[in-house]
Amino acid sequence: MKAQKFKILLAEDDPNFGAVLRDYLTMNDYEVKLCKDGSEAFGAFQASHFDLCILDVMMPVKDGFTLAREIREKDSVIPMIFLTAKSMKSDVLEGFKIGADDYITKPFDSEILLYKIKAILNRNLEKDKDKPTAFNIGKLHFDYKMRTITNGAETFKLSPKEGELLYMLCLHMNDLLRREEALKKIWGNDNYFTARSMDVFIAKIRKYLSADPHVELVNIHGSGFKLEVKKGA
Repeated sequence: MKAQKFKILLAEDDPNFGAVLRDYLTMNDYEVKLCKDGSEAFGAFQASHFDLCILDVMMPVKDGFTLAREIREKDSVIPMIFLTAKSMKSDVLEGFKIGADDYITKPFDSEILLYKIKAILNRNLEKDKDKPTAFNIGKLHFDYKMRTITNGAETFKLSPKEGELLYMLCLHMNDLLRREEALKKIWGNDNYFTARSMDVFIAKIRKYLSADPHVELVNIHGSGFKLEVKKGA
């Protein structure tokens, strides 16, 4: 079974350079979506899940910094690398203020970019390893690896998507899990049909959690969901 490829969003207005870089990254086993401007790139970002963004700073319609800010409003942790022909200190600082993981000035060695990408993605994988995999939800116990909810002597087995969704809710326990974040992470995009599908899974998870009256899965209208565990549970 092949390992799942990392998906990269590449926003680059130079068609020749963009195509060459896309093909180079594809040859190195990455799945790359190339967009010609910031507006197109933001549309692609909203429609699918990506593991890393490579953004040219100087683009028509919408520049890389504006695009990055919009992406950050939707996803506060996705890694970003800025590409630019400018090396002014103010531009570099602006990139890092937005939350860039790296800043590369053109022209650059493609092999160096490749190693930077690998380092950033590997660092994120290590962070994921440190995340908990077992949670107490009131009097219920959720084992993410086994995909089970235990209530005393009773155990429920979850489907893969139910397990992933409850895991994300637990990581955001008593806080907002944004709808689009869950859809893109689990379903790969946030269109109408995947949103309706997620609502079905939310209903199933609510049924499992109903065994503890101190636990509530709240729908935050227009934003997402919150797994609340009331005090005294």
